[in-house]
Amino acid sequence: MIERTLVLIKPDALQRQLVGDILSRFERVGLKIVAMNLRQPEKKLVEQHYEEHHGKPFYPMLEQTLLESPVVSMVLEGIGAIALVRKLVGATEPAAAAPGTIRGDFCQLSYQYVTAHNQVIRNAVHASANLEDAEREVALWFSEDMFCEYPIAGEEHHR
Repeated sequence: MIERTLVLIKPDALQRQLVGDILSRFERVGLKIVAMNLRQPEKKLVEQHYEEHHGKPFYPMLEQTLLESPVVSMVLEGIGAIALVRKLVGATEPAAAAPGTIRGDFCQLSYQYVTAHNQVIRNAVHASANLEDAEREVALWFSEDMFCEYPIAGEEHHR
C-alpha cells in the first residue's frame, strides 16, 4: 500500500549540517519526497504536533528543542512508507538505535544521560509512528497545495 508519512529533520541535525546525509537515506530506498519545507515552526504548531506529550515532565524541553531553530519538514511517499521510515530512523533513544539507522549513526544520547542532566533527547529526526499519526501530522505541517506530483525511476512498479 502506498502511504505518506511525515519526517522532521530536527534542529540538532540541521545545526550539525546532516540534512543531505539524512535525505539521501530516504531517497536511496526509493521513497519519494512529495512535499518539503524549511521553516521556523510556530509555538502553536509544535504544541499541536506534540499534543500527546502535554503534561509530561519532559514536554517543556521537547517543545523548546523543536523551537530553537528551523526544522526541515517533509512528506515521504512509498510502499509501506511509514514502517520503512521508522526502520531507517531507528529507535527513539539513540543509545538503543541500531548502527546503520539515522539515530544509530548520528546520535548517541541515552534516556539515563538526559534525565541525569535535565535535558531532552536529541535524536535528529521525527517520524510518524503509524497511519493515524501520519495523517494528522501531515495535515498539521502541510496544506494540499504544497504537494508535488512527479515520476521517479521504478515508480511504474508501484501501481
